[in-house]
Amino acid sequence: MRAVVLHAFGPAENLTYETVDDPVPAAGEVRVLVKAAGVHLIETLLRTGVTIGPPVPELPTIFGGEVAGVVDAVGPGVDESWIGRRVVTGTSRPGGYAELSVAAVEDLHAVPDGLGFEEAVAMIVTGTTTMALIELGAPTADDVVLVNSAAGGIGRLLVQHARAIGAEVVGAAGGPAKVATVQGRAVDYDVPGWGSQVGQVTLVFDGVGGTRGREAFSLLAPGGRHITYGNASREATDGPTPEEVKAKDITSIYAIERILAWPGGLRKLEERALAEAASGRLVPEVWTFPLAEAAAAHAALESRATSGKVVLIP
Repeated sequence: MRAVVLHAFGPAENLTYETVDDPVPAAGEVRVLVKAAGVHLIETLLRTGVTIGPPVPELPTIFGGEVAGVVDAVGPGVDESWIGRRVVTGTSRPGGYAELSVAAVEDLHAVPDGLGFEEAVAMIVTGTTTMALIELGAPTADDVVLVNSAAGGIGRLLVQHARAIGAEVVGAAGGPAKVATVQGRAVDYDVPGWGSQVGQVTLVFDGVGGTRGREAFSLLAPGGRHITYGNASREATDGPTPEEVKAKDITSIYAIERILAWPGGLRKLEERALAEAASGRLVPEVWTFPLAEAAAAHAALESRATSGKVVLIP
């Protein structure tokens, strides 16, 4: 099969498109003919040999746990009725930057009727994270919600949900082009003093961190909720201190820790994410690149040139 392989840590150009052996499903596994594979920002860090959580992989490696496609083979003990079924998973191996990948049957979801492979793969992790953030933040129609990185994959979904329930929503994104993609009211957080355009809010969803995250926290009204889920800015600026949180009576939650220890696991959240997309209540934006151009996809993601979810198409 053709796949994108990393042999040495470094720049995006180190991702090479080459021929490798086809994977063989083991007991309890299926093989998936990949139709769409998600690209995650964390993978651009791991590619350089840096980690902010997941371990740095042994080389050579194929990235991409998020895969949607059609089952074309099954391992020992797996019912052959799986063959030909449309499936999606967030835990494929080797990674989805390939024409074929393997996943455990227990990690598969059927792709709902009417939902495309690209949208399914966009929801299986990004959408699941969004479902968890919504539960943690519990937005209501009475809230004024600020969504940082509102042009990103998660941010766009959060804006959609908050608008749908009747909340007042402000989406913050970087640069005029990205601001233009945000539904409803939007501000450019690359412009100094952008917070003055927002005013006071009751709920912040922040996946940016750094100075923009600090600005977002400063806009919270006493008793507000502060939900953080990443540091896409890669700035070293510290977040709010416990003293600052206490002084404003803020509920501050670092969502990633909660998600990793989600009671009962993430499967129900995954099911909800796929159902929300299939119903049309949440519509992910997808930026596609050919599999052979995975290096370009990484470069675009790193430079913040994309919005929505980046997906590779074999």
